[in-house]
Amino acid sequence: MKDMTKGSPAKLIIQFAIPMFLGMLFQQFYSMVDTIIVGKFLGVNPLAGVGSTSSLNFMVIGFCTGVCNGFAIPVAQMFGAGKEEDLRRYVSNSAWLCIIFSVVLTAIVVIFCRPILVLMGTPEEIFEYAYIYIVIIFWGIPCTFLYNILAGIIRSLGDSKTPVVFLAVSSLINIVLDLVFILGFHMGVEGAAYATVISQGVSGLVCLIYMRRKFPILRISREEWKLKPHFIKNLCMMGIPMGLQYSITAIGTLVIQAAVNSLGATVVAGVTAAQKINAFVSCPVESLGMTMAPYSGQNMGAGKIDRLGKGVRAGAITGFVLSAVCLVLVIFAGRDLTLLFVDASETAVIEYSYQFLLVSTAGYCLLTLVNVVRFTIQGMGFSVFAITAGVLEMIARTLAGVVLVPLIGYMGICLANPLAWVFADAFLIPAFFWCRKKIVQTKNGISS
Repeated sequence: MKDMTKGSPAKLIIQFAIPMFLGMLFQQFYSMVDTIIVGKFLGVNPLAGVGSTSSLNFMVIGFCTGVCNGFAIPVAQMFGAGKEEDLRRYVSNSAWLCIIFSVVLTAIVVIFCRPILVLMGTPEEIFEYAYIYIVIIFWGIPCTFLYNILAGIIRSLGDSKTPVVFLAVSSLINIVLDLVFILGFHMGVEGAAYATVISQGVSGLVCLIYMRRKFPILRISREEWKLKPHFIKNLCMMGIPMGLQYSITAIGTLVIQAAVNSLGATVVAGVTAAQKINAFVSCPVESLGMTMAPYSGQNMGAGKIDRLGKGVRAGAITGFVLSAVCLVLVIFAGRDLTLLFVDASETAVIEYSYQFLLVSTAGYCLLTLVNVVRFTIQGMGFSVFAITAGVLEMIARTLAGVVLVPLIGYMGICLANPLAWVFADAFLIPAFFWCRKKIVQTKNGISS
């Protein structure tokens, strides 16, 4: 366990973010290995089918991840405040909520999966590949909840290293299962989906075993396992807005995906490869954002409001430096990275991928601010603001898909992410100062 309420904010954030970065790399490894093997061994249409589900996947799985991250914030606050009994009650009540959410959400998305793919205009030649892959992923939603809530709790207690080890093991299992299912059993895209679900389930179970053995503070009594309305309410107020933020943001990506689908399977394959690379390359910037939630949560619990601004400044400066490094990497290696997914003969796919990567990576400084400020605000307890930021991102991506693509074609697809980050930053930056002012006023007993 690590106390983030003392010491240099910059040093603490960087030290915490490094294991987070490695963990995110391993998480992306799940998805990336699937895509590489599908593209190399099954062909362009299966690759496009898997890729065409990315926005739908993000909408649903992102909701799961966001909810779990939100549930972990009260845990971080109670840890910072030294309230161990309340901490355990938040952990137990979040476990019950995750069980309920996973069962209900799985049933809903599995039933409506096919109609949604039809509504998105998924090309006929890749439709069945898309459906088979994503419906299996959705059946694995309980595994997603299991890993993310446990990893979130562990991080809230200041340990960002342990989940990385578990993900490393799971990534190796994922790679082996991909090869066995696709090359050995000739299962097609369903093999890649099964490998992902099984691997995440393993990482979740290992997290559970580790927590039970290594964290005495989490040894929950029978009484503490009881559902309590007060704790349920607080968890939902934190978790649901964070989950909805991901889902609302994803509505815009669904519009973009529909626009991509309208441009044909070659464009879909190019964007698929680019999105996988983009998710991998952006891990350093994303990890900084994930770090800010436990950092700000612990400091809020400890009442150290002055450390919030220092943390945002340290995170933003670090992110700007990393953004420049990522851009240089893409400029010189973007095309070569695309070759991980397709053969060199697929020149059109490679160029579509490279163009998307260049434009997106050039906007990483904007993404840095989105992540650092948004997660700080969430850690401060203002999770509902995440929904507003998500709505603005959705509006921006919808405008790109509906207005820019008809006007400027494929470049409209490429500009969707940077435009969304501009919209979100325009709201989040002033929102942070408002939230900090509100907290100071409350602390000092001043009504606004």
